Amino acid sequence: MKQLNSYSAAIGIAALLFLISLGMIFTGNIQTAGPVLMAFFLALAFGFRGYESLKGFSYTTIIFAAVTMALYYPSYFITVGDFKLTGLITPLIQIIMFGMGTSMSAKDFVAVIKTPRGVVVGIFAQFIIMPGMGYLLASTTSFPPEIAAGIVLIGCSPSGLASNVMSYLAKANLALSLTITSIATLLAPVLTPLLMKLLAGEFIEINMLGMMWDIAKMIIIPIGAGLLFNKLLSGKAKWLDDAMPIVSMSGIALIIVVITAAGRNSLLEIGGLLILVVLIHNVFGYFLGYWFARLFKMPERDARTVAIEVGMQNGGLASGIANSLGKIATMGLAPAVFGPLMNITGSMLASYWHKKTPEGYVEPEIEGEVRSH
Repeated sequence: MKQLNSYSAAIGIAALLFLISLGMIFTGNIQTAGPVLMAFFLALAFGFRGYESLKGFSYTTIIFAAVTMALYYPSYFITVGDFKLTGLITPLIQIIMFGMGTSMSAKDFVAVIKTPRGVVVGIFAQFIIMPGMGYLLASTTSFPPEIAAGIVLIGCSPSGLASNVMSYLAKANLALSLTITSIATLLAPVLTPLLMKLLAGEFIEINMLGMMWDIAKMIIIPIGAGLLFNKLLSGKAKWLDDAMPIVSMSGIALIIVVITAAGRNSLLEIGGLLILVVLIHNVFGYFLGYWFARLFKMPERDARTVAIEVGMQNGGLASGIANSLGKIATMGLAPAVFGPLMNITGSMLASYWHKKTPEGYVEPEIEGEVRSH
């Protein structure tokens, strides 16, 4: 009871801090409201931990606190001495992908043989709907070319690791989710550069072969190393299974903070419109993914899976690609905004579906595997 009271107190403190920050903003003191806003998000994140229905929003709320810190104090997240912190982005993605590899095995791909229709429909939807939506949104808005290309880039990326967790929470087909994520990620070194060349070529120059190699370094090599590690040390490194989710979440948070700091000026100038465009992109991904699956007469559980796989993209990988092109402060903004937003919308959608048990649903026995992804 005492612990629950502390969570409730944190919510109350967060509400007070929010009112104080609003007062500072409306009285023209927005430039000094940073610490209050950060404290608000941190208190809210702690408070959310005490409520089962809100617990899933804690990580995203911490991200908002970190982003606020990067917006108010960007100099701390651009360089340390002579080292540019953007240099951490690719190694962090490689660590995350290595973790994904350690949690993968041959059984993740058995579903391709058992239920090829679901996998094919999911992959097809993944690389048709979101790239097409990204191009449409980029073409019909007045963003600078590199920022417009970033919108296309997030659409051309594979599904994110968070999609597996959301599929589990949404009572969707977890095995199908794991398979689509794995295969889409492995196809990304070929399909993402190809789609970028076709759809983003009018915004920026795309070196397709160079991008293929950059993505291969970020995906194929680390995942291959992770698979080998899993094969040789399966069941002997439980500490790594326990650590990787924390490492992954911390790595994604740091990537978002670094991008926010690097692109602070552009984000302040066009942030509101970019958030709206990215939100439309994300929500239509869920909507079109779901009905695309239903068009092929897929069952409810599989349709939920495809919706989540389509709507939730790998923002970290997209950020790494933007960084490899030397455009992290512009092209990397859409992926940085997409990440926190998709976690909010994904949690809301998963909570809604969680209350509506689909026909034939059986509680999966591999919850631990979801965490490892």
